[in-house]
Amino acid sequence: MIAILDYKAGNLTSVKRALDHLNISNEITSDPEILKSSKGFIFPGVGAAGSAMRNLMANRLDETVKSLVLSGKPMLGICLGCQIILDESSENGTKTLGIIPGRCEKFDPELKDESGQPINIPHMGWNTISLEKDCILFNKIPDDAEFYFVHGYYPVPDPAYAIGKTNYGLEFCSIFGRPGLWAMQFHPEKSGKPGLQILSNFYHFCLEKNHA
Repeated sequence: MIAILDYKAGNLTSVKRALDHLNISNEITSDPEILKSSKGFIFPGVGAAGSAMRNLMANRLDETVKSLVLSGKPMLGICLGCQIILDESSENGTKTLGIIPGRCEKFDPELKDESGQPINIPHMGWNTISLEKDCILFNKIPDDAEFYFVHGYYPVPDPAYAIGKTNYGLEFCSIFGRPGLWAMQFHPEKSGKPGLQILSNFYHFCLEKNHA
């Protein structure tokens, strides 16, 4: 079973629907014991870093997430769940989980797109990812695949953790982490066949790790 972390953020049900479509057993939960017994967990969400951290801390889920990662439990962070595993967000100077070194920055409205026009904020729509290193999550996915983004802030992790980049007014890190701990700014659950393949690849990684 793959657990979907419930910390009162949006987008949980769309992740569940994607896993259901793949016939992957899953459960939306905030129960530490269920999270611990899962083969891996997904940390999704949309919204603001400040309220997300308050919700996590109110239920001590911040400690649970850190403990699970430290124990080697596979984790996939999506969108807000990607941003708040860093040290800090520029959104109201919010101190975040500090699982991976780095911070989250706001898109500058002065940035220009490829035609020289000001970018729209939030970054909303389809975009590509340029991988800088091999990542098992991208197995069986074409290099030109597009993924769905909705965000006004972007992650700036320690470069040692960078996996792939996307261009939107500037080149930003759109997927980062290490084997078993991945975070992506885009929404695989809303990205059609390539996104479903990422979720399937994550699930099979979890199965293999649990049988190792």
